Amino acid sequence: MSVVPAGALPAGVLTAEEAAPPRPAALGPRARLLPSLAAVYRAQLSRARVARIPLLFVATFQSVGIMILMRGVVDGGGEARAVVAGSAVLVVAFVALNLLAQYFGQLRASGGLDHYATLPVPPAAVVLGAAGAYASFTVPGTVVTAVVGCALFGLPLAHLWILAAVIPLAGAALAGLGAALGLLAPRPELATLLGQLGMSAALLLGVLPPERMPEAVRLVRDLLPSTYGVEAFARTFAPHPDWAHVLGDLAVCGVVGVISLAVATWAYRRAAVR
Repeated sequence: MSVVPAGALPAGVLTAEEAAPPRPAALGPRARLLPSLAAVYRAQLSRARVARIPLLFVATFQSVGIMILMRGVVDGGGEARAVVAGSAVLVVAFVALNLLAQYFGQLRASGGLDHYATLPVPPAAVVLGAAGAYASFTVPGTVVTAVVGCALFGLPLAHLWILAAVIPLAGAALAGLGAALGLLAPRPELATLLGQLGMSAALLLGVLPPERMPEAVRLVRDLLPSTYGVEAFARTFAPHPDWAHVLGDLAVCGVVGVISLAVATWAYRRAAVR
């Protein structure tokens, strides 16, 4: 078998390497979830820091003002615990539910989702990163509201450490709901309206003592994700907290958070491909 040099071939005759179709370029490895999540979280945190801090002051001032108003109506006991716990979680609802619904609604309307769709990051990283960044802004306001509320109503400060569990779990549930509302709303104005309605529900059904609500309203209250964070926090003000019920409320809040974030991820994929 003889080998003919390529230069000796007649014109128009291709070698085997030239005749073969070009091989597709090898793709790089897919981005992993945790590194992508950390990158999106840092980017969202740096972008939202300047714009959202003034709104955080508004959320804290709103919750403190509600407690001051309720101080003239509620003296103490279980009603005071409900007011303080509901006002603290209301800060989380204002940022994680209301503002996140507005953010994703505007992002979808302006075509910003196309930018994220071109990045090599999983959809869950985009939703979780944005939700985590917005929920992080609620920590100072929630702690300040809880401390001021305890001082107003004479409640103990011994178990405020439970906020380390209440804030992320309630924040995840409300942030997932807010992101889903913003991504599923056909117009940004509707996303803003839905976010405002959700925050109003957290205000009316979370801050007001449940003992004074009609039975039908209590059933609606049980469907609100923030209710279980409020209940868990309020139980810790008792002289002898029922930690089994506290853990049960936190577990429900966590399950709702996983479900709402999964729905938000599905809504992101749906909005990104349309």
